[in-house]
Amino acid sequence: MSDTIIYDESKKFVTKAYGASGNIFGGKTLEPIEIERYKPKVDEVLIEILYCGVCHSDIHQVNNDWNNTIYPCVPGHEIIGKVIEAGSGVSKFSVNDIVGVGCMIDSCQECKSCQDGEEQFCLGPVAQTMTYNGYFKPDGSDYNTFGGFSTHIVVKDSFVLSIPNTLKYSAAAPILCAGVTTYSPLKHWGVKSGDSVGIIGIGGLGHMGVMIARAMGAKVTAITTKEEKRSLALELGADDVLISEDEKAMKAKETSFDFLLVTIPESFDITPYISLLAPRGTIVTVGLLGPYKSPTNNMEVAKFGRSVAGSLIGGIAETQEVLDFCAEHNILPQVEMIDIKDINKAFDKIKDEEVRFRYVIDMESFKVDSEKA
Repeated sequence: MSDTIIYDESKKFVTKAYGASGNIFGGKTLEPIEIERYKPKVDEVLIEILYCGVCHSDIHQVNNDWNNTIYPCVPGHEIIGKVIEAGSGVSKFSVNDIVGVGCMIDSCQECKSCQDGEEQFCLGPVAQTMTYNGYFKPDGSDYNTFGGFSTHIVVKDSFVLSIPNTLKYSAAAPILCAGVTTYSPLKHWGVKSGDSVGIIGIGGLGHMGVMIARAMGAKVTAITTKEEKRSLALELGADDVLISEDEKAMKAKETSFDFLLVTIPESFDITPYISLLAPRGTIVTVGLLGPYKSPTNNMEVAKFGRSVAGSLIGGIAETQEVLDFCAEHNILPQVEMIDIKDINKAFDKIKDEEVRFRYVIDMESFKVDSEKA
Protein backbone atom coordinates (compact mmCIF):
# COMPACT_ATOMS: atom_id res chain seq x y z
CA MET A 1 0.00 0.00 0.00
CA SER A 2 2.99 2.33 0.32
CA ASP A 3 2.76 3.13 -3.38
CA THR A 4 -0.35 5.24 -2.71
CA ILE A 5 1.77 7.97 -1.13
CA ILE A 6 2.84 10.81 -3.43
CA TYR A 7 5.66 13.13 -2.33
CA ASP A 8 6.08 16.62 -3.71
CA GLU A 9 9.01 19.00 -3.41
CA SER A 10 7.70 20.89 -0.34
CA LYS A 11 7.42 19.74 3.25
CA LYS A 12 4.07 18.09 2.53
CA PHE A 13 2.90 14.98 0.77
CA VAL A 14 -0.44 13.98 -0.69
CA THR A 15 -2.20 10.80 0.35
CA LYS A 16 -5.57 9.21 -0.24
CA ALA A 17 -8.48 9.34 2.20
CA TYR A 18 -12.23 9.16 2.59
CA GLY A 19 -13.76 12.38 3.86
CA ALA A 20 -16.86 14.56 3.99
CA SER A 21 -16.90 18.02 2.42
CA GLY A 22 -19.77 19.42 4.48
CA ASN A 23 -21.50 20.78 1.39
CA ILE A 24 -25.29 21.08 1.49
CA PHE A 25 -25.80 18.42 -1.18
CA GLY A 26 -24.14 15.13 -0.28
CA GLY A 27 -21.52 16.82 1.85
CA LYS A 28 -21.96 14.49 4.81
CA THR A 29 -21.39 11.38 2.73
CA LEU A 30 -17.82 10.11 2.77
CA GLU A 31 -16.13 9.98 -0.60
CA PRO A 32 -12.58 9.50 -1.92
CA ILE A 33 -10.45 12.62 -1.53
CA GLU A 34 -6.78 13.54 -1.40
CA ILE A 35 -5.30 15.26 1.66
CA GLU A 36 -1.97 16.88 2.44
CA ARG A 37 0.10 15.86 5.42
CA TYR A 38 3.41 17.24 6.65
CA LYS A 39 6.42 14.99 6.33
CA PRO A 40 7.62 13.63 9.70
CA LYS A 41 9.70 15.93 11.89
CA VAL A 42 12.55 14.71 14.08
CA ASP A 43 10.19 13.47 16.80
CA GLU A 44 7.50 12.03 14.52
CA VAL A 45 6.79 8.80 12.69
CA LEU A 46 5.10 8.17 9.37
CA ILE A 47 2.63 5.30 9.68
CA GLU A 48 1.10 3.24 6.91
CA ILE A 49 -2.40 2.52 8.19
CA LEU A 50 -3.38 -1.15 8.11
CA TYR A 51 -6.67 -1.12 10.01
CA CYS A 52 -8.99 1.56 11.38
CA GLY A 53 -12.00 1.10 13.62
CA VAL A 54 -15.30 2.87 13.01
CA CYS A 55 -16.68 4.67 16.07
CA HIS A 56 -20.12 6.21 16.63
CA SER A 57 -18.35 9.53 17.27
CA ASP A 58 -17.06 9.42 13.69
CA ILE A 59 -20.69 9.65 12.58
CA HIS A 60 -21.44 12.51 14.98
CA GLN A 61 -18.41 14.44 13.73
CA VAL A 62 -19.19 13.95 10.04
CA ASN A 63 -22.77 15.07 10.66
CA ASN A 64 -21.64 18.09 12.73
CA ASP A 65 -23.88 16.91 15.59
CA TRP A 66 -21.67 18.78 18.08
CA ASN A 67 -21.62 22.00 16.01
CA ASN A 68 -17.83 22.06 15.84
CA THR A 69 -16.92 20.06 12.74
CA ILE A 70 -14.19 21.41 10.47
CA TYR A 71 -14.57 20.32 6.86
CA PRO A 72 -13.21 18.52 5.02
CA CYS A 73 -13.63 15.93 7.76
CA VAL A 74 -11.62 12.70 7.57
CA PRO A 75 -12.63 10.67 10.64
CA GLY A 76 -11.02 7.62 12.24
CA HIS A 77 -9.20 7.41 15.57
CA GLU A 78 -8.73 3.67 16.17
CA ILE A 79 -5.63 3.15 14.06
CA ILE A 80 -3.32 0.17 13.72
CA GLY A 81 -0.44 0.66 11.33
CA LYS A 82 3.19 0.03 10.43
CA VAL A 83 5.98 2.55 10.87
CA ILE A 84 7.55 3.24 7.47
CA GLU A 85 9.67 6.25 8.43
CA ALA A 86 10.94 7.58 11.75
CA GLY A 87 12.41 11.01 12.51
CA SER A 88 16.02 11.27 13.60
CA GLY A 89 15.00 11.93 17.21
CA VAL A 90 12.72 8.92 17.54
CA SER A 91 14.17 6.10 19.65
CA LYS A 92 11.08 4.23 20.86
CA PHE A 93 9.90 3.06 17.43
CA SER A 94 11.61 1.68 14.36
CA VAL A 95 10.64 1.06 10.76
CA ASN A 96 8.27 -1.96 10.44
CA ASP A 97 7.03 -1.72 14.05
CA ILE A 98 3.28 -2.31 14.40
CA VAL A 99 1.85 0.63 16.34
CA GLY A 100 -1.41 2.27 17.30
CA VAL A 101 -2.84 5.78 17.29
CA GLY A 102 -5.91 6.65 19.33
CA CYS A 103 -8.00 9.75 19.85
CA MET A 104 -5.18 12.31 20.31
CA ILE A 105 -2.00 13.17 18.47
CA ASP A 106 -0.66 16.03 20.61
CA SER A 107 -1.19 18.26 23.66
CA CYS A 108 0.61 21.15 25.30
CA GLN A 109 2.78 18.75 27.38
CA GLU A 110 3.29 21.53 29.96
CA CYS A 111 0.10 21.83 32.05
CA LYS A 112 -0.57 19.83 35.21
CA SER A 113 -2.84 17.37 33.40
CA CYS A 114 -0.23 16.61 30.75
CA GLN A 115 2.51 16.32 33.38
CA ASP A 116 0.28 13.85 35.24
CA GLY A 117 -0.13 11.73 32.11
CA GLU A 118 -3.72 12.78 31.51
CA GLU A 119 -3.40 14.52 28.17
CA GLN A 120 -7.13 14.06 27.58
CA PHE A 121 -7.63 16.86 30.15
CA CYS A 122 -5.00 19.18 28.66
CA LEU A 123 -5.35 22.68 30.11
CA GLY A 124 -3.28 24.38 27.41
CA PRO A 125 -4.67 27.21 25.26
CA VAL A 126 -6.14 24.83 22.65
CA ALA A 127 -6.34 21.72 24.88
CA GLN A 128 -5.44 18.39 23.27
CA THR A 129 -5.08 18.02 19.51
CA MET A 130 -7.50 15.38 18.32
CA THR A 131 -6.58 12.79 15.71
CA TYR A 132 -9.13 14.49 13.49
CA ASN A 133 -11.01 17.79 13.61
CA GLY A 134 -8.11 19.78 15.03
CA TYR A 135 -7.89 21.25 18.50
CA PHE A 136 -10.34 20.13 21.20
CA LYS A 137 -10.64 23.81 22.10
CA PRO A 138 -10.59 25.65 18.75
CA ASP A 139 -8.61 28.89 18.55
CA GLY A 140 -10.71 30.46 15.79
CA SER A 141 -8.36 29.40 13.01
CA ASP A 142 -9.16 26.86 10.31
CA TYR A 143 -6.51 24.42 11.62
CA ASN A 144 -7.63 20.88 10.88
CA THR A 145 -6.32 17.37 11.36
CA PHE A 146 -7.22 14.29 9.36
CA GLY A 147 -7.82 10.87 10.86
CA GLY A 148 -7.45 7.22 10.09
CA PHE A 149 -9.78 6.84 7.12
CA SER A 150 -6.65 7.40 5.05
CA THR A 151 -3.64 5.46 3.86
CA HIS A 152 -1.03 7.21 6.03
CA ILE A 153 -0.72 9.40 9.10
CA VAL A 154 2.13 11.32 10.76
CA VAL A 155 2.18 11.38 14.58
CA LYS A 156 4.50 12.59 17.33
CA ASP A 157 6.25 9.54 18.82
CA SER A 158 5.01 10.30 22.35
CA PHE A 159 1.42 9.83 21.15
CA VAL A 160 2.07 6.52 19.42
CA LEU A 161 1.20 3.23 21.16
CA SER A 162 2.97 -0.12 21.09
CA ILE A 163 0.68 -2.97 20.06
CA PRO A 164 1.39 -6.22 21.93
CA ASN A 165 2.19 -8.94 19.42
CA THR A 166 -0.20 -11.34 21.15
CA LEU A 167 -3.15 -9.21 20.05
CA LYS A 168 -4.70 -9.92 16.66
CA TYR A 169 -3.88 -6.72 14.80
CA SER A 170 -6.99 -6.73 12.61
CA ALA A 171 -9.25 -6.80 15.68
CA ALA A 172 -7.24 -4.67 18.13
CA ALA A 173 -8.00 -1.23 16.69
CA PRO A 174 -11.16 -0.52 18.79
CA ILE A 175 -9.15 -0.92 22.01
CA LEU A 176 -7.60 2.48 21.18
CA CYS A 177 -10.96 4.22 21.76
CA ALA A 178 -13.71 1.85 22.91
CA GLY A 179 -11.23 0.00 25.11
CA VAL A 180 -9.74 2.97 26.92
CA THR A 181 -13.08 4.80 27.09
CA THR A 182 -14.50 1.97 29.20
CA TYR A 183 -11.31 0.95 30.99
CA SER A 184 -10.53 4.45 32.25
CA PRO A 185 -13.66 4.98 34.41
CA LEU A 186 -13.68 1.37 35.63
CA LYS A 187 -10.11 1.87 36.83
CA HIS A 188 -10.55 5.42 38.13
CA TRP A 189 -13.56 4.55 40.28
CA GLY A 190 -11.78 1.52 41.64
CA VAL A 191 -13.83 -1.37 40.33
CA LYS A 192 -12.47 -4.51 41.96
CA SER A 193 -13.11 -8.17 42.49
CA GLY A 194 -16.56 -8.82 43.95
CA ASP A 195 -18.08 -5.47 42.99
CA SER A 196 -21.51 -5.51 41.39
CA VAL A 197 -21.15 -3.64 38.08
CA GLY A 198 -23.75 -2.85 35.45
CA ILE A 199 -22.81 -2.03 31.87
CA ILE A 200 -25.66 -0.12 30.21
CA GLY A 201 -25.81 -0.42 26.43
CA ILE A 202 -24.21 -3.42 24.75
CA GLY A 203 -22.68 -2.03 21.58
CA GLY A 204 -19.20 -0.98 20.51
CA LEU A 205 -18.35 0.52 23.90
CA GLY A 206 -20.55 -1.66 26.05
CA HIS A 207 -19.27 -5.01 24.86
CA MET A 208 -15.74 -3.90 25.76
CA GLY A 209 -16.97 -2.72 29.15
CA VAL A 210 -18.46 -6.14 29.91
CA MET A 211 -15.23 -7.97 29.09
CA ILE A 212 -12.96 -5.53 30.91
CA ALA A 213 -15.08 -5.35 34.07
CA ARG A 214 -15.26 -9.14 34.15
CA ALA A 215 -11.47 -9.35 33.83
CA MET A 216 -11.20 -6.97 36.81
CA GLY A 217 -13.10 -9.56 38.84
CA ALA A 218 -16.45 -7.78 39.05
CA LYS A 219 -19.84 -9.46 38.93
CA VAL A 220 -21.15 -7.99 35.68
CA THR A 221 -24.72 -7.37 34.59
CA ALA A 222 -25.36 -6.32 31.02
CA ILE A 223 -28.24 -3.83 30.90
CA THR A 224 -29.94 -3.47 27.53
CA THR A 225 -33.27 -2.56 25.94
CA LYS A 226 -33.07 -5.54 23.61
CA GLU A 227 -33.94 -9.08 24.69
CA GLU A 228 -32.14 -10.39 21.60
CA LYS A 229 -28.83 -9.16 23.07
CA ARG A 230 -29.15 -11.47 26.09
CA SER A 231 -27.26 -14.38 24.57
CA LEU A 232 -24.60 -12.06 23.11
CA ALA A 233 -23.99 -10.46 26.51
CA LEU A 234 -23.66 -13.85 28.20
CA GLU A 235 -21.19 -14.93 25.51
CA LEU A 236 -19.08 -11.87 26.36
CA GLY A 237 -18.91 -13.00 29.99
CA ALA A 238 -21.79 -11.16 31.67
CA ASP A 239 -23.09 -12.95 34.77
CA ASP A 240 -26.59 -11.62 34.26
CA VAL A 241 -28.69 -9.57 31.84
CA LEU A 242 -31.24 -6.92 32.80
CA ILE A 243 -33.78 -5.65 30.27
CA SER A 244 -34.23 -1.97 31.06
CA GLU A 245 -37.73 -1.81 29.57
CA ASP A 246 -38.93 -4.50 32.01
CA GLU A 247 -40.20 -2.28 34.83
CA LYS A 248 -40.66 -5.18 37.24
CA ALA A 249 -37.11 -6.41 36.69
CA MET A 250 -35.71 -2.88 37.05
CA LYS A 251 -37.62 -2.40 40.30
CA ALA A 252 -36.23 -5.65 41.67
CA LYS A 253 -32.68 -4.47 40.97
CA GLU A 254 -32.93 -1.09 42.72
CA THR A 255 -30.02 -0.33 45.10
CA SER A 256 -28.11 -3.36 43.75
CA PHE A 257 -25.09 -1.97 41.93
CA ASP A 258 -21.83 -0.51 43.22
CA PHE A 259 -20.98 0.98 39.83
CA LEU A 260 -22.81 1.61 36.58
CA LEU A 261 -21.20 2.49 33.26
CA VAL A 262 -23.55 3.98 30.67
CA THR A 263 -22.40 3.61 27.06
CA ILE A 264 -25.57 4.86 25.31
CA PRO A 265 -24.38 7.29 22.57
CA GLU A 266 -27.62 9.25 22.19
CA SER A 267 -29.62 11.39 24.63
CA PHE A 268 -31.44 9.29 27.25
CA ASP A 269 -33.13 9.57 30.65
CA ILE A 270 -30.56 8.75 33.34
CA THR A 271 -32.84 8.78 36.39
CA PRO A 272 -34.22 5.21 36.06
CA TYR A 273 -30.64 3.94 36.05
CA ILE A 274 -29.62 6.02 39.08
CA SER A 275 -32.22 4.09 41.11
CA LEU A 276 -30.25 0.90 40.48
CA LEU A 277 -27.26 2.20 42.47
CA ALA A 278 -26.51 1.05 45.98
CA PRO A 279 -25.83 3.72 48.63
CA ARG A 280 -22.65 5.65 47.73
CA GLY A 281 -22.68 4.03 44.29
CA THR A 282 -21.49 5.81 41.16
CA ILE A 283 -22.92 6.02 37.65
CA VAL A 284 -20.63 7.24 34.87
CA THR A 285 -21.71 8.17 31.35
CA VAL A 286 -19.36 7.69 28.41
CA GLY A 287 -20.20 8.14 24.75
CA LEU A 288 -22.87 10.81 25.19
CA LEU A 289 -21.46 14.31 24.63
CA GLY A 290 -24.61 16.33 25.18
CA PRO A 291 -27.50 16.80 27.61
CA TYR A 292 -29.59 14.01 29.05
CA LYS A 293 -33.10 13.70 27.65
CA SER A 294 -34.61 14.73 31.00
CA PRO A 295 -33.19 16.63 33.98
CA THR A 296 -31.57 14.44 36.61
CA ASN A 297 -33.84 13.85 39.61
CA ASN A 298 -31.55 14.86 42.45
CA MET A 299 -33.79 13.17 45.00
CA GLU A 300 -32.59 9.85 43.55
CA VAL A 301 -29.00 11.06 43.81
CA ALA A 302 -29.07 12.64 47.26
CA LYS A 303 -31.13 10.17 49.25
CA PHE A 304 -28.46 7.48 48.96
CA GLY A 305 -25.40 9.69 48.55
CA ARG A 306 -24.96 8.53 44.98
CA SER A 307 -22.60 10.11 42.45
CA VAL A 308 -23.33 10.98 38.82
CA ALA A 309 -20.22 11.47 36.68
CA GLY A 310 -18.92 11.48 33.15
CA SER A 311 -15.76 10.34 31.41
CA LEU A 312 -14.26 10.86 27.97
CA ILE A 313 -11.22 8.81 26.94
CA GLY A 314 -7.88 8.21 28.68
CA GLY A 315 -4.34 9.49 28.51
CA ILE A 316 -1.57 7.94 26.46
CA ALA A 317 -0.13 5.93 29.35
CA GLU A 318 -3.58 4.63 30.23
CA THR A 319 -4.24 3.69 26.60
CA GLN A 320 -1.03 1.67 26.59
CA GLU A 321 -2.14 0.14 29.88
CA VAL A 322 -5.45 -1.07 28.46
CA LEU A 323 -3.70 -2.52 25.39
CA ASP A 324 -1.44 -4.51 27.71
CA PHE A 325 -4.40 -5.43 29.95
CA CYS A 326 -6.34 -6.79 26.97
CA ALA A 327 -3.31 -8.75 25.82
CA GLU A 328 -2.85 -10.21 29.31
CA HIS A 329 -6.51 -11.23 29.64
CA ASN A 330 -7.00 -12.31 26.03
CA ILE A 331 -9.62 -9.63 25.39
CA LEU A 332 -10.35 -8.64 21.81
CA PRO A 333 -13.21 -6.54 20.44
CA GLN A 334 -15.71 -8.43 18.33
CA VAL A 335 -15.41 -6.85 14.90
CA GLU A 336 -16.68 -7.08 11.35
CA MET A 337 -14.12 -6.25 8.67
CA ILE A 338 -15.19 -3.98 5.81
CA ASP A 339 -13.69 -2.37 2.72
CA ILE A 340 -13.26 1.40 2.72
CA LYS A 341 -15.75 1.73 -0.14
CA ASP A 342 -18.47 0.38 2.16
CA ILE A 343 -17.99 3.00 4.87
CA ASN A 344 -21.24 4.88 4.22
CA LYS A 345 -23.24 1.64 4.45
CA ALA A 346 -21.42 0.90 7.69
CA PHE A 347 -22.40 4.30 9.11
CA ASP A 348 -26.06 3.53 8.33
CA LYS A 349 -25.85 0.11 9.98
CA ILE A 350 -24.22 1.55 13.10
CA LYS A 351 -27.08 4.04 13.43
CA ASP A 352 -29.52 1.13 13.07
CA GLU A 353 -27.52 -0.99 15.57
CA GLU A 354 -26.85 -3.68 12.97
CA VAL A 355 -23.20 -4.40 13.78
CA ARG A 356 -21.65 -6.89 16.20
CA PHE A 357 -20.01 -4.93 17.72
CA ARG A 358 -17.50 -2.77 15.86
CA TYR A 359 -16.62 -2.27 12.21
CA VAL A 360 -12.94 -2.21 11.28
CA ILE A 361 -11.75 -1.03 7.87
CA ASP A 362 -9.15 -3.18 6.16
CA MET A 363 -6.98 -0.51 4.57
CA GLU A 364 -5.67 -2.96 2.01
CA SER A 365 -8.96 -2.18 0.28
CA PHE A 366 -7.59 1.31 -0.45
CA LYS A 367 -4.84 -0.28 -2.52
CA VAL A 368 -7.33 -2.49 -4.33
CA ASP A 369 -9.46 0.54 -5.20
CA SER A 370 -6.37 2.39 -6.43
CA GLU A 371 -5.42 -0.50 -8.70
CA LYS A 372 -8.92 -0.58 -10.17
CA ALA A 373 -8.95 3.16 -10.82
